[in-house]
Amino acid sequence: MTRYGPMFGPDVTFLGVPPCTLEEPVTYADADVVIVGAPFDGGTSHRPGTRFGPSAIRQACYLPHDGSRPSLALRVDALRDLCVYDAGDVEMFSGDIERSLASLETAVHAVAAAGAIPIVLGGDHSIALPDATGVARHHGLGRVSLVHFDAHADTGDIEFGSLHGHGQPMRRLIESGAVRGDRFLQIGLRGYWPGPETLSWMAGQRMRSYEMTEVVARGLDACLSEAFAIATDECEGVFLSVDVDVVDPGMAPGTGTPEPGGFTSRQLLDAVRRVCYELPVVGVDVVEVAPPYDHADITAYLGNRVVLEALSAIARRRRDAAGGDPWNPTQPLLDAR
Repeated sequence: MTRYGPMFGPDVTFLGVPPCTLEEPVTYADADVVIVGAPFDGGTSHRPGTRFGPSAIRQACYLPHDGSRPSLALRVDALRDLCVYDAGDVEMFSGDIERSLASLETAVHAVAAAGAIPIVLGGDHSIALPDATGVARHHGLGRVSLVHFDAHADTGDIEFGSLHGHGQPMRRLIESGAVRGDRFLQIGLRGYWPGPETLSWMAGQRMRSYEMTEVVARGLDACLSEAFAIATDECEGVFLSVDVDVVDPGMAPGTGTPEPGGFTSRQLLDAVRRVCYELPVVGVDVVEVAPPYDHADITAYLGNRVVLEALSAIARRRRDAAGGDPWNPTQPLLDAR
């Protein structure tokens, strides 16, 4: 896979994990996880800039980029306990959205077919269509549910004369049959879009969308537990899609369509941990980090930590499944050290 290098940032891997090349399966034959960059913002409807997201997420850490990150909370070092590679960036051209999305789907499917979990660094949210489709092609169309953290439903139809864009991928996923509407869980929606016609379409697909008023009234944990029961019914795997604008723009300003009134960064990290620890996650994407609008790398750091939280929870889930004492979130930090 071609690495862009200086076009969208230096040619570095995620926190120093080993590189691999998707055209050479031997380079990731033993992988548990393969990170893929999708530097694409050709689907944005407002402010572009997410093409710089993958590079920013890879680099956003004050610790050495040494391929090691022991989690204080989960007591694992995901970058060492799992076999994690970074395949670099897929060539994606903002002027050709269909070609770009097709290239990404091919890359994600190659990772899934190799038995690894793809973690895709976006890019705008239009990439969710090839990400989830690439995973579903391997695990079975309609057999992978989708847990979607976002301020926006992304279920629009035709925008600017196109079927593709960052406000439409969830509709396209359901229409294509890659993901079932009744196994589509959205958490964190708020604001003033979409309108009644689109909401009626969503209801007709039997989607479950948790708007922030419901999340606040019932509590995030209760909403997550309910969503998890739906996600694991008649599906073998779960795809996790995280749009950073689910977080309040006061804590994640570097995004193209900020909507006040969202999660705290702590809530998002806890939610991602729960998803990846409790559910059989088979793919992840983290999207809409737009460095041109960031301040002091706040949003890039959050994106980096979302990836680390997901990896750490996957590693802990696998350790617990292998036997021994399960993770205890109430255990004091220094107990049994």
